[in-house]
Amino acid sequence: MLAGLTGAALCAGSIIAVDAQQPLRGPLNVCHAGSLLAAFTQVEQEFAKQHPDVTIADTSGGSVDLGRRFAAGTLACDVYAPADHLDIDVLLKPARLADYTIVFARGRMVLAYMANDPKAATLPVSGAFNPPGPVPSVASGWQQTLTAGGVKISGAHPFLDPGGYRAHMIFELAQQHLKVPGLYNALLQHYQVTPADPVGAAPVLGKDFNFQFTYEHSAAAAAKREPQYRYAALPTEIDLSGADGRQYTATVSIPGLGTPSSRATVDIPATAVEWGLTVPLNSANREAAIAFVSAELGPSGRAALASNGPAPITPARVSRADSGRVPAALKSLVVAAR
Repeated sequence: MLAGLTGAALCAGSIIAVDAQQPLRGPLNVCHAGSLLAAFTQVEQEFAKQHPDVTIADTSGGSVDLGRRFAAGTLACDVYAPADHLDIDVLLKPARLADYTIVFARGRMVLAYMANDPKAATLPVSGAFNPPGPVPSVASGWQQTLTAGGVKISGAHPFLDPGGYRAHMIFELAQQHLKVPGLYNALLQHYQVTPADPVGAAPVLGKDFNFQFTYEHSAAAAAKREPQYRYAALPTEIDLSGADGRQYTATVSIPGLGTPSSRATVDIPATAVEWGLTVPLNSANREAAIAFVSAELGPSGRAALASNGPAPITPARVSRADSGRVPAALKSLVVAAR
């Protein structure tokens, strides 16, 4: 706790130094993946204390959905932080809405279920469940449980959210890894889309569906709230962790932004689970946005990620092509990838 407070104080001090020259004010629209909600809320609260004249409007949700709404002009975004950094590269950059991508956090996908769900009782796993310490791994034959009669796998729509299209990538990678012909299709037949804006109560794991591929830090948070919640590690060949520099051979195609300047369809290759952020070119409060990103990449932001997930990448990275376009105030907080 002391280290986190000290980091926050250091970051706050750097912000105050900037404020002494030019105070920040006005609305700041922060648009981010739902999987970043806890970490970003913490940073936003600290930022608001340091900048009382800045009014933060926080919008979280499916990263692709947010990008489309932003491109269409129905959602203002001064900061855009998707769950897949490639959403900036393949959606916003071609539409000339952004010109750099900062990759600042990482994670992996796990398989979530409820311990008291009869349909999950046959899932073969090895190891004890003791988060934030060890968690079990799926064992041989796990795919048979997920493709058994009546089993439902739920997740976001792949056209709206990286969590959704990453589940489909896992289906494809599982077929390659296990060498089971037709496994992709068999898993897809059990996949149901969780409504982004459900009418009434949202579907419940263990009641309305049986399994979910989700981010590990999200699963760990759910396990703290619900004693029956469980999750298991997937093989590194399919968990999108990028372990040992692993490369993945899977691609999803999704509709573009739906604007005249954007592509009708974009291909997103499977890569390690990494979150990205940028300040769009048309940000209406660019100085405040850059200051917020500086806080997110600095000590207090890294502490918020370490406490809530996903895991911070320190230092954050940019591509060599993007490094020259990163604002001067952020250059010391990023490193150009090799």
